[in-house]
Order: sequence, then structure tokens, then C-alpha cells
Amino acid sequence: MSSSCIEEVGLRDNQWFRIVNDLLSKAGVAINGPSPADLQVKNPDFYKRVLQQGSLGLGESYMDGWWECERLDQFFTNVIKAGLENQLPTHFKDTLRVLGARIFNLQTQKRAWMVGKEHYDLGNDLFSHMLDGQMQYSCGYWKTADNLADAQRDKLRLVCEKLQLAPGMRILDIGCGWGGLAEFAAREYGVSVTGVTISAEQQKMAQTRCQGLDVTILLQDYRDLNDRFDRIVSVGMFEHVGPKNYATYFEVVNRNLAPDGIFLLHTIGSRKTDNNVDPWIDKYIFPNGCLPSMRHIVDASTDHFVMEDWHNFGADYDKTLMAWHARFMDAWPGLAGNYSERFKRMFSYYLNACAGAFRARDLQLWQVVFSRGIENGLRVAR
Repeated sequence: MSSSCIEEVGLRDNQWFRIVNDLLSKAGVAINGPSPADLQVKNPDFYKRVLQQGSLGLGESYMDGWWECERLDQFFTNVIKAGLENQLPTHFKDTLRVLGARIFNLQTQKRAWMVGKEHYDLGNDLFSHMLDGQMQYSCGYWKTADNLADAQRDKLRLVCEKLQLAPGMRILDIGCGWGGLAEFAAREYGVSVTGVTISAEQQKMAQTRCQGLDVTILLQDYRDLNDRFDRIVSVGMFEHVGPKNYATYFEVVNRNLAPDGIFLLHTIGSRKTDNNVDPWIDKYIFPNGCLPSMRHIVDASTDHFVMEDWHNFGADYDKTLMAWHARFMDAWPGLAGNYSERFKRMFSYYLNACAGAFRARDLQLWQVVFSRGIENGLRVAR
């Protein structure tokens, strides 16, 4: 009998293998099967590790090279559509992380700086190769676009049109990233922009790219803002605010927005009103992050604002993430000297897992427009 046959017989007798195999079969995923979305398992301890360690075990075992998958994005789409995340045993550490998010404020002013240092400060070389020329690290708008650069320019234009920008206005960009929106708005619409970020690397690049424009980039926490602006925008930052700070966040926006102002919130969202924390994402990608639900946003904003428009184009994030992944892989030969092979697997896993979640429509992307009640209503761009 060949060694491969012996291994196969041994696996059939492995209770951990049987549980994982039965679960994956419900999603149409096979172990060591021929489909690009099938898992190719390299280490027989994989099954026990995943069942005992949950999300962390799945992600970390991939980072360690214990399994491969040609189309990680489709694997996650299949698994999420089949609802397997609700059938897997919940590991005690996973439970503790969710309880921690529920009980403690993981996004205090002191802790809020962690995501800047651990993710956004990874290196401008990485993000400049992966992202488009505008350095947009948020969902593009693919209504008419057929490439990443156009999708991101269209997103910037959509944001500015929804805000109804006009020359001379003062704009606040909460979580301004590398300054792409600030530069675009100042250059294309003649407005004055103040951007805030908690990433030193982002501030550095934003200041450079916005030289000569009426743009100020501040390195500070949003809770310290106390000024008056005609328009406020926040793109891809609300995911780092946390449920215990949602009320404070909208109080800060209310404090800084002119009486007749408009506020646009662009955020990833969850269908579930819960403390939506994935342990692997929390540990390796966005520490202390938490996705809001529709109810979270409504409850936190109602005391201050009228919700003028709610736009969901979450399906576009699938295309955006896959475009980032393609650019990341193309650029890897030039990046490999600065990052480890394990980092490559981690980042690839992150991009593909998120793409799969958006493709399965488990995650959403919302743009919500608020005012204090504009007379005759607000006609919002699409």
C-alpha cells in the first residue's frame, strides 16, 4: 500500500478531520480536491488546530503554511454563504475577545493610536504599491469604472458631490488617510480642508502631497477637535471608533459642524447589531476595530441629525479588494526585502477573506449623508 493511501485511511479515522470535512462539504469545499476553492492541507494537525482555535487557528495555520488554496476569495465566499462560521465550535479565546469588546472600551484615546502604529504605519512603500495613485484605502465606486484608478476617482467625486462642495467652504476630514480626498477636494472644488489622522506615516505623506493647497493635516485624535466647519466627511475611519464611543463620535461631529452643514459617513457595516470583532483581524490587521450595524448608526446619530440618504455599494468592495490583491502580488518581488514570507501570506489572506465576505454580501459598505434638516430636502448624487 502506498504512503498516500495509508495517510488517507488514517485521516478517515481522525475525528478532527471528519468534523472539518463534514462542515466544508456543506459549502461545496473539498479537502485536497481539484477545485480552485478547495483546501490543500499540508499538515495533519490543521484540523485539530482550527477546531480548537477558531478564527485564529484558521488564519494562523495559513500564515504558517499548513494549508493552501488557489482561490482563497472564493473559499471564503462559499464558507460564508453556507453559514459555516455559525456552525464551527467557538473557541474560548474567541469568546473572550468578543466579551472584551462588549465590556471594555477598546478604543479609548490612548488605545486608539494602536491601529495607526500597527497597521497604517506598516510602510508607505507597501501601500503606495498596493493602492491607486490617490492612495485610497477604502472602497472604490465601480458604477461605470473598469479599473481601480477610475473607481477611486469616481468615489472621490461622489463624496464631494454628495457634500455639495463650493469654493471657500471649510471641510473637516476625520481620518484623512494619506490625504487623497483632501487634495482632491481642495484642488477640484477650491475648498479649505483640515484632515486628522492617528498615523504619523499618513500625516507625512499627506502633508507632502498637499503642498501648495489650502490643506492642514493634523496628527491627533478626533475627540480633541473643537472648531467650526461647513462640511464634515469621514471615510473608512468609523470602523475604528467602537460601540462605546459612537455617541461621542456623533457629538464631536455635531460640535464641529455649522448649523446648515452636511456630514457624510463612509463606513464598512455589519448586518448584525453585535460587537462584530473577528479575532484574527483584531490581532493581525486592525487592532481594536469593530464594525457598526445600521442600528448602531441610527441610535448614535438620531439626537443630532436628520438622515438624508443611505447608499449601500458594498458589492464594489469585492472588486476593490481583488484589485488591491493583484497589485500587492505584482509588487511583492520589490517588497520582499522589507517584509517576511509570513507577512505576505498574512496580507494575502486578509485581502482575500474580506473580498469573499463582501462577495457573499455578509459585509456592507455604506455612505450615509446627514444634515440638521435642510429645507426642501437634499438631492443626493449617485
